This record gives sequence, structure tokens and C-alpha cells, in this order.
Amino acid sequence: KATVSVLYWNYTMSTSDLFVNTLKPGSVKKEQLKRLKNTDSIIVRTDGLSRLKCVATFTGSAVSDVCCAEAGCKAKATDCGLFYASDSAKDWEELYAASAKGAEFFFDCLMVPLCSTHNSDAELKAKSSAHMKVKLESLSTCKKIEMANQVIADLQASIEQQQKEISNLEGGQKIDPWSVEGGEKGIDYDKLIEQFGSQRIDNKLLERIEKVTGKQPHHWLRRGMFFSHRDMHKMLDFYEKGQSFYLYTGRGPSSDAMHMGHLIPFMFTKWLQDVFDVPLVIQVTDDEKFYVKEQLTIPVVEKMAVENIKDIIALGFDAKKTFIFRDFDYYGEMYRVIARIGKATTCNQVKGCFGFSGSDNIGKWGFPPVQAAPSFSCAFPHIFPDVKKNIPCLIPCAIDQDPYFRMTRDIAPRLGWMKPGLLHSTFFPSLQGPKTKMSASIDSSAIFLTDTAKKIKDKINKHAFSGGGATKEQHMELGGHADIDVPFQWLTFFMADDEELARIRKEYTAGTMLTGDIKKILCEVITPIVSGHQAARKAVTDEIVADFMARKPLQWEGGKKKLDVKPEAK
Repeated sequence: KATVSVLYWNYTMSTSDLFVNTLKPGSVKKEQLKRLKNTDSIIVRTDGLSRLKCVATFTGSAVSDVCCAEAGCKAKATDCGLFYASDSAKDWEELYAASAKGAEFFFDCLMVPLCSTHNSDAELKAKSSAHMKVKLESLSTCKKIEMANQVIADLQASIEQQQKEISNLEGGQKIDPWSVEGGEKGIDYDKLIEQFGSQRIDNKLLERIEKVTGKQPHHWLRRGMFFSHRDMHKMLDFYEKGQSFYLYTGRGPSSDAMHMGHLIPFMFTKWLQDVFDVPLVIQVTDDEKFYVKEQLTIPVVEKMAVENIKDIIALGFDAKKTFIFRDFDYYGEMYRVIARIGKATTCNQVKGCFGFSGSDNIGKWGFPPVQAAPSFSCAFPHIFPDVKKNIPCLIPCAIDQDPYFRMTRDIAPRLGWMKPGLLHSTFFPSLQGPKTKMSASIDSSAIFLTDTAKKIKDKINKHAFSGGGATKEQHMELGGHADIDVPFQWLTFFMADDEELARIRKEYTAGTMLTGDIKKILCEVITPIVSGHQAARKAVTDEIVADFMARKPLQWEGGKKKLDVKPEAK
């Protein structure tokens, strides 16, 4: 009963021809593809997965309505779980035996034989259809749905990776969990929202946060440092109904000392914990860093993990509400959760989300379920003893970590678990400029929490990218560009006073405040933060670390009852 279009692809046409809209004579016309938008399903008779992605991207079709007909290519159809075209009932019988998932899903959805339109042998078509119908009748409805969902997830992941690569290429930016490279104008966050499919944090959401908590939203929310979310409104719904949620964030230990950029998610998470009064779990992914950093050994990465944990504790988290764990230590406790996630996730999904290839070590391929596991409350039976109860999870993180949790959210319903919510932050710019984030491996790109006051001043004066004029005269005449000036950008993060920040912007933009002046202000703001953290860290003993990492019940009150609070005065 479905409307089906069969698209014949000219094999001499390259993938890039379609994307740049310069189609060669004799190839598929742009207008033909546009007409396909009105069909229920599209069958692409082609020899390559990349062409399927082209059609899905170009027509804007729903992924579940696009099938790949790989003409005469059984091996590839089997590997990919896709569908291929053939005029022979025998071919379909062989395909069923080799890759039942693809054949069953295809015929269950369309209930028509897939044969070339130029073949007029009605008997062949009827024979092929009847054969597959018998096979389908032997399957349960649940099994068919399970197979269909898995194939759709595989296709969606593959197409998502292709679209991400194209989008990054066109925008001149590359964003993934391991590297961040902006375009000429820095990171285009509007494009990331569109690309990742998240929602912008707007004034309506901020007003609701203020209403629910009775607190003015953090200045990082008000200024757009945390700019995007997934299901934050649902977390507020739960909280208002007297149902708690928990927070989850993490740290990948790549150096002994953390830098200012690393503080952002933890400082914001602490604010969330304070205003909502909810439990928090912090994952330290020592295993992941061991997989991705060739030079790291396990003893070295474990040492860095402990040092980073002390830095995190020094921010003032409450041990009664906070559980910090290292994967090397806690992996076994989460293993059943990890195993269920791993079984529900295919290699195609992982490849689509992260772009892994055959040359990547198997540790990288196996890590995504480990980072996904803390998103589900059943991973922490000592905190949430009723493992059958779904406790919502909210994850504050930089947006480059979103691929992990898109995958997590995709598989959660199939496992009967609740999708985690997310709050995405922008990247804290490196001293060299807004195109990249700070790197722990490049000393001049960051202010580390171990830096002295003198070193902080030297780094800011020598390395901080300036948006000011080339000369004093030019700057006073034309003014500075605050939006690309690193000292000003850092002040937007660490200067809480809105009025003072507005004054600095106004004077710097007008040219009455010089580059040296704004760098001096930044030193005066950053230095006390770093020195204060150093003093707090000295007080963190091994016993305190052990307390935070102990598998003990946590104590919290937020969300356990309806709160009747009034917003505080601004």
C-alpha cells in the first residue's frame, strides 16, 4: 500500500556531483530527486552506500523511508544490513539465508517484491513475493519491529556521519570529542544546534529555571555560555512534581594539572547541584585516555586521574551528595549496564557517531557504552537502590561530547530506560584565539591551575589574542573588537558583574580602553581564582578523596517534595 519510487543511479556519476548541484549529462536530475519528496519510500538501485546518503540528504527524506537497493551485491548488503535489488527469486532466497534482518524488514514494510522495473516476468515477481511472505509469516510481530528499529538506527547513524562531515567541511569547522577547529570566524554555534538537532536555551527556559529554583540563572546561562539543551524542560517537569533527578559530568585525565577551561563544566555543575539540591556522579575516564593517547601508560594515566580528582574536589563539592569514580575502579559495578548498551548498539551506529575506522584500536570502539552507562541510574545501586526505577539524569557538558549522548538517547527507549537530558556549553577559547579550545598539551594555550601569578601575567600579556588595533592610534580611532578579543571573552566567563562587563565592552569598543588595560583587568580577575583554588587543593587529603570515591548512599532533598519558592530579587 506504500507509494514506492525506484531511482536508477548513473554509475558514472560521482557523489560530489550531487552535493554541488553540478550534475553531468545523463545523470540523475535535481528535479527528479525533488519529486521523490512526495513518496512514502525511496528505493535506490545503486552500488554504493554513499549514494544512499546523497539521496537522503538531498531529498530531506526520513531515514526510515529510505532503503538501499545494492544491485547484485549480497556481501555488502549482509555487512551493512541494507537491501539490494535483484530480478531473481533465488537471489532473494540466498539473501534471506545470509541476512534475514534486511530482507524481513524490507518486505514487512513494503509488502512488494523488489524487482527491476524493466523486468516484465509477472511469474518471477509473484514467486519472489510469495516466497518472502511465507518467511515473514513465521516471525513474531515483536521480532519484526526489533529488526526494523535496528536497521533504521544503523541507517540513521551512517547518514548522520555523512551529513556531519559535509556540514563541517562546508563550514570550515571540525567538532568531535577529540578535536575542535573553528572556521575563519570561530565556532558557529547556530550551525552546531542545527547539525546536532538540539534546542537553544531561550528566555522562556531561563524564566522557568528561575521560577522552579527561586534563584537567578547562572550568568553562564544568561550570557549564552550554556546555549543549547536536550530535554531540560522535562527535568524541570520532574522536579516540580516532586521527583528528583541526578547530575552526571566527567573528566578525561590528559595531564597532571587541569586548566581554566576544564573548570567550566564543574563550576556550572556545582551551581546546579547547589540550587537543585540533587546528587551528582562524576566519571573520570582514565580508560578512554589510555585508548586515545598512544604515549600514555596505565600507571601514568591513573596518577593523572588522582591529581585531577583533587582539583575537582577543591571546587567545593559536597561529599554527602557527590560520588566520583574512575572507570578502571568502577567498571565492574557498571558492567551489566555497559553490556546491555553494547548489545543494543551496532558498529554502524558507533562509526556514524564517531567516525571510527578499521585502523582505530578496539578500545576506542568499545568505549562509548562506558561513557553512556552513568546516564542511567541503575549503574549506581548504592545511590539508587531500586534499580528498576528510572531516575532522570541531567548532563552538563561541552557540545563536543554530544555524540556520546545522542547515541545514548537513541538506544535508551529500546532498553526501557529514560533518555538523559543535556546542557551544552560553548568552548572556552584558547589564548591564541576563538577558533580552538584550550589544550592541556600546549602550555601557551592555557592558564593552568598550577600557574603562578607571574606566569599568568606573562601568558596573558604575550599569548592572549587581541581584538585591538595594530597601533595605539588606530585602536583609539577605530576601537577594539570585543567579540574576537580573548581577554574580553575570558572576562565574560569569569566576571560575574554584568554592569562592569558592559562598561568594559563599551570602553574597549570605543577605543578609550586599550589592549593593555583589558589584559590587566583579566589578570586581576583570573589570578585570585587560581590562587584560591591552589589553597583549597592543598587541603584535599587522601582521606577526603577516599570519601568522595566511597560507594556509599548519598543524601539530598531536592525534588523529593514540591517546593514553594519565590524568585530572588535580581
